[in-house]
Amino acid sequence: MSPGARTSEVLTVLSEQESERLTVGDIVAVLKDRAFALLIVILGLPNCLPMPPPIPLVCGLLLLLVAVQITAGMSSPWLPRALLRRSVARKDVERAANRAVPLLRRLEHWSRPRMSLFETGLGLRGVGLILLTLSLALIVAAPIVGQIPLGLAICLVGLGLVERDGVVVLFGLAVGALGVLLNAGFVYALVSGIMSLFNL
Repeated sequence: MSPGARTSEVLTVLSEQESERLTVGDIVAVLKDRAFALLIVILGLPNCLPMPPPIPLVCGLLLLLVAVQITAGMSSPWLPRALLRRSVARKDVERAANRAVPLLRRLEHWSRPRMSLFETGLGLRGVGLILLTLSLALIVAAPIVGQIPLGLAICLVGLGLVERDGVVVLFGLAVGALGVLLNAGFVYALVSGIMSLFNL
């Protein structure tokens, strides 16, 4: 795969691997020098579809680890060996890729390098802090209703970083803000319901 491969091409390569299961290490190896940005896309992608627990929780925890490293200014991701050995079924990767690739190709056709703010060290650390918030929201997200907007937001932020398109990053952050508010409302309603149930 060429260094300038688009996000859709990377996902296609991942979905066409011969192994029945893909380890996290296999995925990181395919991502190569753009591992941070593409990891963000891949961690957001499963949450754009109705996925059962614990997938949102696992993706949220992994994104939290990635976000902390981006905020700390690391140039490439570090993942524990135990995590690198964890695997997912290739069929699940293929399913997600088949849904995402057509949309990604349309976005890539429209996207272009602009608003270089997020390419600077300070800009990237700011994105890392926002991803930290999104990851925490994803960990406690309401099933489907709260999960999907956050997954979409995370994918857009990652895609904007890959394509060096600040407009896509900003759009992803706007969607993420809506997702966080939606989940905050869900948590508030849940807590209020429990308090009412016990007359607290």
